[in-house]
Amino acid sequence: MDKLECDYLIVGSGAVGMAFADVLLEETDATMVIVDRYEKPGGHWNVAYPFVTLHQPSEFYGVSSKELSKGRKDQVGLNKGLSELASGAEVSAYFDDVMKHQFLPSGRVRYFPMCDYQGDGTFVSLISGEKKMVAAKKVVDATYLKTTVPSTHTPNFTIDEGVTFMALNDLPKIAEPPVGYVIVGGGKTGIDACLWLLAQSVHPDKITWIVSRDAWLLDRETTQPDVAFFEKTMGNQAAQFEALASATSVSDLFDKLESSGVLVRIDKTVKPTMFHGATINQAELEELRKIKNVVRKGRVSHISKTEIVLAQGTVSTSVDHIHVDCSASAISNLEIKPIFAGDTITPQTVRSYQPVFSAAFIAHIEASQDDIDKKNELCQVVPLPNHDTDWIRMIKVMMMNQFNWGQDKQLRKWLYNNRLDGFSKIVGDLDRTDEVKVAIMKRIKESAMPAMMNLMKLEAELDTVEANA
Repeated sequence: MDKLECDYLIVGSGAVGMAFADVLLEETDATMVIVDRYEKPGGHWNVAYPFVTLHQPSEFYGVSSKELSKGRKDQVGLNKGLSELASGAEVSAYFDDVMKHQFLPSGRVRYFPMCDYQGDGTFVSLISGEKKMVAAKKVVDATYLKTTVPSTHTPNFTIDEGVTFMALNDLPKIAEPPVGYVIVGGGKTGIDACLWLLAQSVHPDKITWIVSRDAWLLDRETTQPDVAFFEKTMGNQAAQFEALASATSVSDLFDKLESSGVLVRIDKTVKPTMFHGATINQAELEELRKIKNVVRKGRVSHISKTEIVLAQGTVSTSVDHIHVDCSASAISNLEIKPIFAGDTITPQTVRSYQPVFSAAFIAHIEASQDDIDKKNELCQVVPLPNHDTDWIRMIKVMMMNQFNWGQDKQLRKWLYNNRLDGFSKIVGDLDRTDEVKVAIMKRIKESAMPAMMNLMKLEAELDTVEANA
């Protein structure tokens, strides 16, 4: 068995592993071995559906040292006027380029694709069967935030033989129009499927959308890393803090978040019970509202040739319908563990909605701090949300992290200069004579502490409700 030596063994060359390795390459002289099951870097992007795009501006994605965005605004389509959303093909090519032209030429990174990591520093080639042992000072588990995608997802319901059922990846392969389409899944993948069908001129009445849980969504216009959108983005932050500071209950908080535009929903007559941090814009909302046959009867348990059985009833279907699986979950880390533990580093989210930024930040803390307790203090894990009220606990930890980072001059400088951060530079470069923008920042400053104090009360309310459930 071949034996290798390095400073860091990084398991996984998806976006998280790549972002982590990139910062170590830039800020240290460490050597790395990267092991991954896929043939190319990029993780789940290798098996994403053909029409997938990022759900956040391209400026927020990739590795710190190399831009993914071309600095453009979309000129056509539903995202018109907003920062471009890189396609899956663009993201895959980007990570491949970073590996080939930055990581490997450095001489400090060795990359082993198509290999299965078996633990204890051992991995085996899926092609040749050859085993290798790595003696590393530290192991980075960049696979902990698992992403489930339609092409590799096994549905948790049964399907009769003769039913036309496919993963979302196969939707563009359809050669003849069916009687109708049944989209199973109400999350972002289901949204993508519905929007794609509508863009192909499928009549809305031909679409049956099974939504087990409605979701709160984020308006993409409030996430733009562009000074031209300052009033939208930072104004959104101010509105969020003000809602948190003034809410008298959990229910009142969500009313305020919606009325101020912090959160949006597709159907205003249905109260969402889910939040995964997905983004959408107003044009997309209007398109989705054209679909009237939305089934809200809980999760699917069985699809036969004539009906779909759900937790709270049935709906008719036929063998002439195409059923599309969009029920795969997004990334989840319901079990939170310390990021720094002995010789193991487990990247998780330290800022809401941004696992890639989080990985880069964690790598910087690894490179710049020695004390493990201090590292974990600066990298408190922001729990990934599932239920609507998870938003509260998520925001609380994120605000605590942001506060702690703001107390450190060197960290503030790193955030300002790191392209994945998105907003520190925009705020840092604020024209102090611009009264409108200065007023927004004043709102944020004045409401931040009251927001945090009230968050504690709202979380206690949640704890009481859950304890009595």
